[in-house]
Amino acid sequence: MRTRTFALTAATSAVCGAALLGPAALPATADVSVPDTPPDTRVGPAPGSITDAAGGLADAPVSAGLRASADLPVSAEELLAEVRSCRQISRGKYRTDANRAKATVPVCATTDAVFWKADMDIDCDGRKTKACNTRTDPYFQPQTAFTTSRGKPLDSARLPFVVVPAPGRIWDYRKSGLTGGSVVAVIHRGQVRYAVIGDTGPAGIIGEGSYALAKELSIDPHPTTGGAASGVTYIAFKDSRISPIESRATAESRGEELARAFVGR
Repeated sequence: MRTRTFALTAATSAVCGAALLGPAALPATADVSVPDTPPDTRVGPAPGSITDAAGGLADAPVSAGLRASADLPVSAEELLAEVRSCRQISRGKYRTDANRAKATVPVCATTDAVFWKADMDIDCDGRKTKACNTRTDPYFQPQTAFTTSRGKPLDSARLPFVVVPAPGRIWDYRKSGLTGGSVVAVIHRGQVRYAVIGDTGPAGIIGEGSYALAKELSIDPHPTTGGAASGVTYIAFKDSRISPIESRATAESRGEELARAFVGR
């Protein structure tokens, strides 16, 4: 977590969610005329209805459209709909930068997740790479709070991860079922990416992601001039630790699975 202020540049790309069309409902006040049925007329299945062997109506098959919609990835809109209201669990609020006098960001909770809405500063710490080093980032540190399965620092330039505040009087992430490797859905401008908790920062500041995570979300990943000033939602799923922590494929598949359950699919 940076203890300085960045010149933050918000990305402009957006991914539009596909709207699902359903049957139109009749207005509650509409008067529907029902024709009289002659007493000797038998009423049978509607044309095109499916009947079983006994002549009764059979269960209608699930339409291809519904099956297709269930197979689509969980959208940003679906996830954001679940975090519209906040049940605050933090003892106070966080600042988004070290020189911000006002703390404005609470940590909120649902049954299955913890979430916050903040900015995104860029974490370039960990393994030294072409993108992340003392030349590109004067505050570069060659370690991360959590390490790979081989005990090495995480690679900020390759692994999408989220930085959480170190345990303190405001909030202790460990008491919310979170740890290194816990899966996090991160949302920005209509895009959803799945990451892991990979590092910790100052106890009073929140809102930071790795170079790789910013790049995935079309946010400028430069460690000193990049980031997003606002509009980033972090949804950390409780008891969701994956192993190995450095497996992007595992984080993505597990993240999608958790997101489906979270939105009730």
